[in-house]
Amino acid sequence: MSTVDTTADPAPRPDPAPRPGAASRPDPASRPDPASRPLSGAAPPPGAGPPAAASPAVRSPSPRRARARAAGPQPAQPPPQALPGPSMWRPVRGGNAFEITVSRLAQAIRLGLVSAGERLPPERELADRLRVSRVTLRQAIGALREAGYLESRRGRSGGTFVVYAVPPAADRSGAALLAREMGAELPDALDLRWVLESGAAALAATRALSAGERAHLVACLAASRDRDPAVRRVNDSRLHLAIAAASGCASLAAAIADVQLRLDGLLAAIPVLRRNLDHSDAQHARIVEAILAGDPAGARVAMEEHCDGTAELVRGLLG
Repeated sequence: MSTVDTTADPAPRPDPAPRPGAASRPDPASRPDPASRPLSGAAPPPGAGPPAAASPAVRSPSPRRARARAAGPQPAQPPPQALPGPSMWRPVRGGNAFEITVSRLAQAIRLGLVSAGERLPPERELADRLRVSRVTLRQAIGALREAGYLESRRGRSGGTFVVYAVPPAADRSGAALLAREMGAELPDALDLRWVLESGAAALAATRALSAGERAHLVACLAASRDRDPAVRRVNDSRLHLAIAAASGCASLAAAIADVQLRLDGLLAAIPVLRRNLDHSDAQHARIVEAILAGDPAGARVAMEEHCDGTAELVRGLLG
């Protein structure tokens, strides 16, 4: 005897309501067959035309490009001269950054490492190699421009160009000849001056100077600031001799006078560079102030820096 199942089928569950914000998923049956997808690079089916090419976006030329096109092709400009020789462009050190930078640039020009008509490397590159600020580099370039070594040109083909071909001053050739004739005596005289004059400044600062000696130093300092070329060099020498006399050591003062005579022709032939004159005046003032304040160490350091700066210009511009 068969039994009849009287249990009713369970009622179908309703589809759950979609979560708010949830993306609806497509029915798998509605997805295209992967086999029907065209393969990349496959030939189009028969009868199908070539695929439509995407139209590129049309960009209007910038005003600068439009002006350049209207002006026509520009003549090719020679590239800036590459930095020659590592020794010429080694980092500048010490308290005479301006003078040393002038010396390095002048030496490179005078030795022909950057020839007449060639353009100097970009400012940023030169400043990075010399490890000086771009302000100091611009001041050095400006000084050499005044001395007849460089010229600045504006425009797309502009820059700083070497124009040095002949001595920039009438008496420079004689001074350069004298420097060459001195040979090893030139660095010897510069080193001797450095030792003697820094020692004299320090010794003067240890002495109790009389009112007359102090007044004489101040007067010589004021006169040394005169920018008249006819008296500038003479007044500079008088200040250095006054400092030597203030040391109270007659033998030291005589030795300084002797070395001043040995170098006088070269020092007088240094081209007038306004930035160098400003720097020299400031160094003179620090030397005298340290002597009057009784600061031997300060007087010595200030005089050493001053002699170093002068020596750099002599070597760079005349050596």
